[in-house]
Amino acid sequence: MRLTNLQEQAIIRIIDDDDAMRKSWNFLIEEEGWKTRCFSSALRFLEEDNRADLGCAVLDVRMPDMSGIELQQVMQLQHNGLPIIFVSAHGSIDMAVQALKDGAVDFLPKPVSAERLLNAIEKAVTFDFQRRQELKITDERREAFDKLTIREKMVARKVALGLLNKQIADALNISEKTVQVHRGVVCRKLGVKSAVGVAAILRSLHEEEGVSER
Repeated sequence: MRLTNLQEQAIIRIIDDDDAMRKSWNFLIEEEGWKTRCFSSALRFLEEDNRADLGCAVLDVRMPDMSGIELQQVMQLQHNGLPIIFVSAHGSIDMAVQALKDGAVDFLPKPVSAERLLNAIEKAVTFDFQRRQELKITDERREAFDKLTIREKMVARKVALGLLNKQIADALNISEKTVQVHRGVVCRKLGVKSAVGVAAILRSLHEEEGVSER
């Protein structure tokens, strides 16, 4: 997606207890065309932010009540995948390495240059857009799979293994004609045209043979 389109949709969350720093970042980021939302603490962010909004978080490390690192841990527990950019004057190398291992997009030392911060924001928002698109596809696949009947799911798992109609019929104790009908319905409902497509969807949903029998 083009940068201008991302800027129209995204919200950059600025989380810092320092009023002057928060206002400075807010001015800089909005001057570049981004929309922002400011929070004076990690707790306020957790209480007030709408996680459905595309974007990222520009986050200080050292804050009262809850540090930036602790906020990252809470977000992980909440399965909140909003990308995080840490900006700190107090971060150690070990802290930065661990934050990046835990999924932060960047860890920038204060004072940070405008160019470096803006580049990190563009990278983070692009990542969030791609992440949300993948989640949407997965949700659509899950919805389609859940609409299959129990028998259709059984056939789908056999199809994903690359078995022929006769082999599936023998395994499920049904006729080849019935397998053929179920196979066609499975492909139509999942929106694919081949066993390879069925297998790809089942792998993405962890619904392969032996993994799940829902």
